[in-house]
Amino acid sequence: MTDSRPERRHEPRTKIELSVRVWGIDAQGERFLREVTASEVSLSGALLSHLKVAMRIGDVVGVSYAGKNARFKVVWVRDCGPEKGIQAAVQRTAQDECPWLERLSEAKEGRAIHASEPFASGLA
Repeated sequence: MTDSRPERRHEPRTKIELSVRVWGIDAQGERFLREVTASEVSLSGALLSHLKVAMRIGDVVGVSYAGKNARFKVVWVRDCGPEKGIQAAVQRTAQDECPWLERLSEAKEGRAIHASEPFASGLA
């Protein structure tokens, strides 16, 4: 049986994995800063994995990639067990520029993208 629900996303996701830094306030009110994986990225959002912190829907977190920062709102959160850890879908706030815009352009051009590249880790 196929899922006949309409697609809610307004733009396509790109299947790349990027190493990003995420910071904010966790569900217990404690500050956190973590290096996590962003995947299924688009201009307006991403799927964050390996968070190791509990977050709440509606929280706003900061995300840094390649020296660019943006704020994102947490859309949903789930615990995926030891392999992927806590995952959160996040949506970029309208006033902030997409931190991985250049990487999305490269992916459209068909260039290979690997999270191990210095640019991808945000350390370049």
